[in-house]
Amino acid sequence: MATKIFVHGSGHKATSWDKTISYMTNNEDIVCPNLSSILKGKEASYENLYSSFVKYCSEIDGQIHLCGLSLGGILALNFTLDFPKKVKSLVLIGTPYKVPKLAFSFQNIIFRFLPKSIFKTMAFDKKDTFVLGNTMKNLDFSDRVKNIKCPTLILCGKKDSANVKSAQFLSQNIKSAELKIIENTGHVVNEENPKVLAELLSEYYLQSPMV
Repeated sequence: MATKIFVHGSGHKATSWDKTISYMTNNEDIVCPNLSSILKGKEASYENLYSSFVKYCSEIDGQIHLCGLSLGGILALNFTLDFPKKVKSLVLIGTPYKVPKLAFSFQNIIFRFLPKSIFKTMAFDKKDTFVLGNTMKNLDFSDRVKNIKCPTLILCGKKDSANVKSAQFLSQNIKSAELKIIENTGHVVNEENPKVLAELLSEYYLQSPMV
């Protein structure tokens, strides 16, 4: 059975998947890397993070199932486009296909006023969070997503207004994609609605093409 890799967002750590995984009926062969750990001390630029993620995925034998939320979704999307033969299936949760520059700039302004202690619960410290944000501004997969051929599930919380349009774009431009909007849920689906997410993922991975 192919390994399932669950990738967290920038505001959380690998433990953000714990509740979702506990509810899944088929939770074997799931790994959840901490993005800060796979960097192994390197600066958290997107280039460094993505190359570290590529190395992490490449060291796993055989094909993989990729599931990512937000930043994790961007990494999963990027990897699938670059290494299509390695990816057996793709799940994108609250994932932008193009980084919204204005929203990122506004976010960075807010981050500047937050104390360093706030970042202890996030994927990266305050310095690396800024570095990552500044090096992601030009990411745009608009013209490439149509090249994805593997089975793809697009998920988004109905209250995640920043990413609903992106979810619709991805589902319309990836031929194999299926879109599901999760009611009464915002951006961080794995923490806000872990049971429903677990049910959706379990059902998806049990489909015959996935085994």
